Amino acid sequence: MATATERIPVLVSREEKINLAQKARQSRVSLGEYLRRAAAAYRTTDDDAVLEGMISQMLKTTEQAEHAIDNALALVEASNQRIAAMESNRRG
Repeated sequence: MATATERIPVLVSREEKINLAQKARQSRVSLGEYLRRAAAAYRTTDDDAVLEGMISQMLKTTEQAEHAIDNALALVEASNQRIAAMESNRRG
């Protein structure tokens, strides 16, 4: 790993600094190292793309399920009508 020589000033509230410092201590690293690791792990665009793909697939699958349910209900209704007609013919 290259030696860190550049600074990136980041302003945070007192509460945020306390919270971040506590997390860094719990991770047994310096605050700077904690922030470097957090920044390196942050992948918002990748996560957004994956999420968008999942949403798109969910919408497509939901539409397919709705069509399948509509088709099944139509088949049940047609079957019920045939049964009713057969029962009517038997009585008549």
